[in-house]
Amino acid sequence: MFGRRKEARKKMTAATLKEQRYGRLFIAPPFIGFLIFMAFPIGFAFVASLTTWTGTNNMLDNFVGFQNYIDLFHDAKFWKSLLNTVIYMLGIPIGMVLSLICAVGMNRKIPGIKVLRTMYYVPVVSSMVAVAILWAWVFNYDYGLLNIVIKAISGKHGPNWLGDEGWVKVAMIIFMVWKGLGTSIILYLSGLQSIPGSYYEAAKIDGGSGFQLFRHITIPLVSPVTFYLLIMGLIGGFQVFVEVVVMVSKGGTNYSAATVVYYLYDKAFEGRQMGYGSAIAMLLCLLIFIVTAINFNGQEKWVKTID
Repeated sequence: MFGRRKEARKKMTAATLKEQRYGRLFIAPPFIGFLIFMAFPIGFAFVASLTTWTGTNNMLDNFVGFQNYIDLFHDAKFWKSLLNTVIYMLGIPIGMVLSLICAVGMNRKIPGIKVLRTMYYVPVVSSMVAVAILWAWVFNYDYGLLNIVIKAISGKHGPNWLGDEGWVKVAMIIFMVWKGLGTSIILYLSGLQSIPGSYYEAAKIDGGSGFQLFRHITIPLVSPVTFYLLIMGLIGGFQVFVEVVVMVSKGGTNYSAATVVYYLYDKAFEGRQMGYGSAIAMLLCLLIFIVTAINFNGQEKWVKTID
């Protein structure tokens, strides 16, 4: 086998060998970057998760095995923060439905459509901290814009959006949907514009209604975009953090707004339990991997492509 490899290598021209060397040279920077910024931190976090490291003591002298993971499964705050995270993900399908409707509306040649598309995309490029502060003011119980509007319409004071254990989840979902709407609209718009017009013309000749065209042509053919948005939405949903830190204090009333990443931060940096925080990070990494793998495994059943 080794003899065959040597013979094949001898037959390779100087140009081919040179091309291979340049190929390895171009591959090297991202590969080295992956090792330094991805592989090493993940490995380090796993080792830290097996200890009671505080960030200042000797990590290897405080080895406890899988005790942090055992403690996690009995940690009520962890399960509550995980449940909050899952509840926030209800905004993913809501955002996709709204963005697809908006994209269909914007996929028309009407005056000012480019300005409208730009306006919808502005929140995406805006600072997360800045818009979170803005929305915290909008949701303020006493003088927030939303409660002012509610009182003007109904005559009754609006709910305590960020102070009530139930309403804070609704407020966070509204904010997250608003923040991500621009990206989803642009991607759906790109998907809509890639659908050949002949598909719609043929369906209309066969007597298809507007709703039938939308159901049987538009939705299936933008399914690759839907799949991408679903995957990225789930990954991003598991990592919600800035919104909670900026908009509510200490994870909200009775930890009602805390997410898994916020709990990780609370334990690792506020509580100085780096080892325990690393265990949360590793478990979160495993959850994201499992959810992503399940979605990739099932994509063939509903994701369609244009032939």
